[in-house]
Amino acid sequence: MHKLGSINSVDLLVVGGGAAGFFAAVNCAELNPNLRILIVEKSSHPLAKVLISGGGRCNLTHACFDPALLVQYYPRGGAALRGPFTRFQPRDTMTWFEAHGVRLKTEADGRVFPVTDSSQTIVDCLLNAAEQAGVVLRTHCTVQSLTLTNEPDAHFQVVLHAADGSQELSAHSVLLATGGDRLGMQLATSLGHCLIPPVPSLFSFTLPDPRLEGLAGLSVPHARLKLLDENGKMPRLAGVEQEGPLLVTHWGLSGPAVLRLSAWGARWLHERQYHAGLTVNWLVKPLEAVQQKLREHKTASSRYKVDSHSPFPELPFRLWQRLCTAASLHPEQNWADLSKAQLADLAGELSAGRYHIQGKGQFKDEFVTCGGVDLDEVDFHTLRSRLVPGLYLAGEILDIDGLTGGFNFQSAWTTGWLAAQAVASG
Repeated sequence: MHKLGSINSVDLLVVGGGAAGFFAAVNCAELNPNLRILIVEKSSHPLAKVLISGGGRCNLTHACFDPALLVQYYPRGGAALRGPFTRFQPRDTMTWFEAHGVRLKTEADGRVFPVTDSSQTIVDCLLNAAEQAGVVLRTHCTVQSLTLTNEPDAHFQVVLHAADGSQELSAHSVLLATGGDRLGMQLATSLGHCLIPPVPSLFSFTLPDPRLEGLAGLSVPHARLKLLDENGKMPRLAGVEQEGPLLVTHWGLSGPAVLRLSAWGARWLHERQYHAGLTVNWLVKPLEAVQQKLREHKTASSRYKVDSHSPFPELPFRLWQRLCTAASLHPEQNWADLSKAQLADLAGELSAGRYHIQGKGQFKDEFVTCGGVDLDEVDFHTLRSRLVPGLYLAGEILDIDGLTGGFNFQSAWTTGWLAAQAVASG
């Protein structure tokens, strides 16, 4: 690739070498090979988040091909993405990567991965495509200042800073694709944009509780969770009740159900400093149905010890024993000896156990935020700023975030692609 020192002006400066930035740069260059395009990335490793995503496998999208359904996986930004997804959606993403030599597979839950099960495959694809399209990449480089000027014509005056010094250049268009990076947000605000304050999304719950001690690694295939406010009521928010697999950790709870709940409740939980109530239905059955099952089991298994004979094979046995203890049942008690009150207490632990969230954990290294540039300030036909001529925004710098399963990458590909179309067509 070219040395930056030989470049005095570019048609498109992409700030941020992540998924959205690279995808925009490559598509723009392929659509209009005459454009001079430069990506600047502050770290030494572009596409670092792509490399670690999906446990190193890169869950690059989700096989949901109906835009009306797809937007339901975005706690923030779904309405804005409805139109963009009619123009570039997961099927288009899959077609694009396959056309660039990446073979893909769709798993039973809809997640899409390269058949190599290696994120490096996606990184190499984007790096090679950028080089073949003539995109220039500069790492260890930051934008020190970004100024819009109208003399002699509208363009951006840019000051770049790197280890070997600073350099000025002009850019006809600029795409901010810096994710949740603080410096990228500062550039957006320096140009007049408003920010929805970024807060964490997609995290596990710190939840110390004797019912869970010593059970780290235990998983429940299907549970139902509900957030509760300080009055023990469900807050009037979308998505504060979630179902799915649940994992007990050394610090509390994780797994898909928790991550989805943390995404929908991200700002609400942040406002409460990550202290909130939680109910867990370990069986995803109504209280009355659980009570009936317990009564039937009491009759059918009257001579068995409660602690050693569970009527719910789907529930891990060690968890069953722990919930029996929480309901004040004696290990040596027979089913026949249980009172109505004890059966009611046990049913409550199984289907409506109350817990208290006391903090958050980070979801591996795949840190996702909610918040960013106010979506009302962006034209979602082009991803062009409504405030600053020639400025585009794509990816997580926008107030958009999705659930786990490839949805955050899909919003990056879609917004990057739309910005590329707009810049390439002039």
